[in-house]
Amino acid sequence: MFQFDLSLVQWVLLAVCAIFVGMSKVGVPGVSLITIPVLAFIFGGKPSTGILLPMLMLADLFGVGYYHRHARWNYLVRLFPWAFAGLAVGLWVGEIVSDEWFKNIIALLVFLSLGLMLWRDRTKGATFFPETWWFAAAMGILGGFATMIGNVAGPVFAIYLLAMHLPKNHFIGTTAWFFLILNVVKFPLQFFVWNNITLQSLSINLLMLPAIALGALSGIWLVKAIPERTYRLFVIVVTALSAFLLLI
Repeated sequence: MFQFDLSLVQWVLLAVCAIFVGMSKVGVPGVSLITIPVLAFIFGGKPSTGILLPMLMLADLFGVGYYHRHARWNYLVRLFPWAFAGLAVGLWVGEIVSDEWFKNIIALLVFLSLGLMLWRDRTKGATFFPETWWFAAAMGILGGFATMIGNVAGPVFAIYLLAMHLPKNHFIGTTAWFFLILNVVKFPLQFFVWNNITLQSLSINLLMLPAIALGALSGIWLVKAIPERTYRLFVIVVTALSAFLLLI
C-alpha cells in the first residue's frame, strides 16, 4: 500500500505536519486539523490515517506527561463506551467505501469540526447542555466515528468538556488521556483490519519524532507569543481551504 517515493517538497510537508501535531498536544487548538487534508494529498485518504495515527500517539505522550495528574476520569468513564461504539461504526465505514469517498468523508468531518470550533467560540462561557446520558452518547459516538475515519475528534470532545466547565489544566489533562487511550485502541484496528500501518510506515513516524518534539516545544512558545485571535483565524482559513481541495 505504501511506496513512500516522496519528493523533497512532500518530505518537508510531512515534517511540517509532524510539527503541527506536536503543537496541538500542548495547548495550540485546531492546528492539527491542517495536517489531515495535507497528509491525504500526499498518501491518499485511508493510507494517510495510518501515517497520522502513530504521530498522534507519540504527541499524546507529551500531553499526558505534562498534564496526567489533572485528568477527570469520571467524565472519561462516562464517554468511553459510546466512543468505542463510534470507533466500530467508523471501522465499518472505512472498510466499505472507496479511497475517493474516504477523502470526501475526511473533508466533510473537517468542515464539521471547524463549524464546532466556531460555534464553541461564539458560545464560550455558556452552558451547552446538562450532564445527561444522551449528550455523552451523542458526543461519544460522533467523536469515536470522527477519530476513526479522519482523526478529527478534537473539537467534538472539546464541546463535551466545555459543557462540564472544567478548569484549564483539567481540560487539557482529560483530553490528553482520552485521545491517548482511543489512539492505542485504534492502532491494532488499523494495523490488522485496514492494513494501513506497516513497519515501513512506522519507520516514517520514527523519523518524524524530532519534528513532533520540536512542535511541542514551539507550541508552548507560540501560545504566549501570538495573539489567539490572529492565530485561530489563520488556522481556520488554511484548514478550510485544504479540506475544500480534498473535494475537488
